Amino acid sequence: MANVDELEKICEKITNLDPNMRSARIINSRGHLVAGGMKNGLLSLESQKQDEMMFMELALRVRMRHEFDKEFGEVHFSMSYRNKVIVMSFPLSNDDVLLVSSEKEMDFGKIPFKILKIILPLKKSVLGTF
Repeated sequence: MANVDELEKICEKITNLDPNMRSARIINSRGHLVAGGMKNGLLSLESQKQDEMMFMELALRVRMRHEFDKEFGEVHFSMSYRNKVIVMSFPLSNDDVLLVSSEKEMDFGKIPFKILKIILPLKKSVLGTF
């Protein structure tokens, strides 16, 4: 079982990658927040109830993406460029997911790959079953 303090440190490291980062959260396969949150001093754009719905939908979407792993290979991350923010999801082990949000000014050609460097070595060791 993963140590929540270690997961919190990973989320903090990710939000500190760039001043435009808003949040880093680890969501388990059932859509429940395990670690992380908004960057200090920032407020979420959605309500807590909307967060819960988004987490459940994201957990389902991550599970469904495995359907095409054989044909296309494993998903390393997905990104949505929205009117107000950029939202990225990074599948972890056991259908858990890292959910990251940032301001639109973030360098989305570089930051996702910096995040991958942080989480890929940890996917099997630290980020086991929650």
